[in-house]
Order: sequence, then C-alpha cells, then structure tokens
Amino acid sequence: MSATAAQVQRKTLPGFRLTMGFTLLYLVLIVIVPLSGLFGKTKALGLGELVASLSQPRVLAAFKLSLGAAIVAAIIDSVAGLLIAWVLVRYTFFGKRIIEALIDIPLALPTAVAGIALTTAYSENGVIGRHFAAHGIQVAFTQLGVTVALVFVGLPFAVRAVQPVLADIEIELEEAASSLGATRGQIFRRVTFPLVLPAIVSGGAQAFARAVGEYGSVVFISGNMPMKTEIVPLLIVTKLEQYDYAGATALAATMLLLSLGMLILLHRLQGAIQVGGHP
Repeated sequence: MSATAAQVQRKTLPGFRLTMGFTLLYLVLIVIVPLSGLFGKTKALGLGELVASLSQPRVLAAFKLSLGAAIVAAIIDSVAGLLIAWVLVRYTFFGKRIIEALIDIPLALPTAVAGIALTTAYSENGVIGRHFAAHGIQVAFTQLGVTVALVFVGLPFAVRAVQPVLADIEIELEEAASSLGATRGQIFRRVTFPLVLPAIVSGGAQAFARAVGEYGSVVFISGNMPMKTEIVPLLIVTKLEQYDYAGATALAATMLLLSLGMLILLHRLQGAIQVGGHP
C-alpha cells in the first residue's frame, strides 16, 4: 500500500483518540459495568453460601445438561455448517437464495416462537416427532429435545463463519492438487480442510456461546423437569421468581465464567491452528 493510500485510509474515520474513546466508552457502559455489577453481587455472598448454592444436586444437574448439550450442539453445528456452506459456495441451483434466507431465520425469529415451533414439530404427534416415536424415540420434553433446540439457534453462526472463507479459497489450488493425482478425499483433507479449520473452530465457538445461554427456544421443548431437562437459564429465572436473588446471582456469575473460559480455550485453539501454518 502506498503512503498516499495509507493516509487516505487513516483519514476515513476520525482520529485514533476519538475512535478509541468511543470504543472504551461503549465497552464500559455495555459490557464492563454490567458484568462488574454481577460479580460485585456475587462477592457479597459468603464463600460457604456460594458453595452451598452451587453444590445442590438440582444445580449440578442443570449445569451438566446446559454445558453438555451446548457442546454437542456446537459439534453438530460445526459439521453441518461446513456442509451447508460448501453447498452454498460451490454450487449454483434453483432456490439458493431461499436457503440463504432460511439459514438466518434463527437469528431473526423470536426465541419463544422457535421453541413453540420445535415443540410442535418434534412432539409425539408432530410432523417429525411421530417418525421418531414410531421407533421408540421421544424428542420433545427430553434432553434430546434440548440439544435439537440448541442446534437450531447455533447453526447460522457455524455457516456464516465458514462461508466467506470457502468463497475466498482459490479453486486453482484444488485443481493443481487434482492434476498431480490427488483424489477428492486427499484434496479435501490436505488442501481445503486446513484452510477452513480456523473458521470451523470460530463458528463452533460462536454456536456454543449462543447455545449455552439460550432460554426461549429451550424452555418449551425441554419440559422443564428438575434433575432431568432443566437448564441453568431456567433455573436462574426460577430462583428470581422465588426472590432467591443470591442463588440466581451465583448461578449467573458461574455460568458467565464457564462460558468465558470455554471461549478463551477455543480461541487459543484457533490461534494455535493458525500459528501451525494454517491461514
């Protein structure tokens, strides 16, 4: 980039001090202060009270379900997101624009509406659920139903993270590998997959972050049975309705720390992949 082009680029927006000041102000007002307030309320609890609140069997079961289902949903979304992004990028077909729009519906649809729709479809008499019920598999009001709802809300993140990366990959690289005698499987494993792997990890991390705190789409299809299908966000709401603000705050802060820890771990993994030689 020439010096003139660099100067024009720097002058496109206001100077560093103004833009950095706006960035810090936004983070302080929207992110740092609210989260600090949450940790401040948690700190007011005694250590014994905090441990007692988090060690209850009902709480542990809710954490196990929320985190376990979110991880499984993120893995499913990562695989499905790669396949869907591949179809949208590599092929031209009738109805492609419709599919593009359908992928983003979970982002625009109210979560309560999504929950009602999923419950209706996957109930024993639903359009999809009756086929599972015929083989003795119940989806709605089970942990499987929770996972289905989390897959639904996280899929757009997995697709949109991989799609632009696939679009930027030069087809000539795959054609060159093919001309050297590589099979389709070898081309995918050694050429394409390493290039999109960081995007897959990023999309999976975003899907997990979206799923771990999901409430509206899960509350209907889960059945909300304590020790079985109750998720942490619902338990937090339950404690608030019972005026147990200390217990709700402890759960919220713990959920936040676990989510942040998982995101940091996934981002470090993504960085390690990039340092290892993958773009």
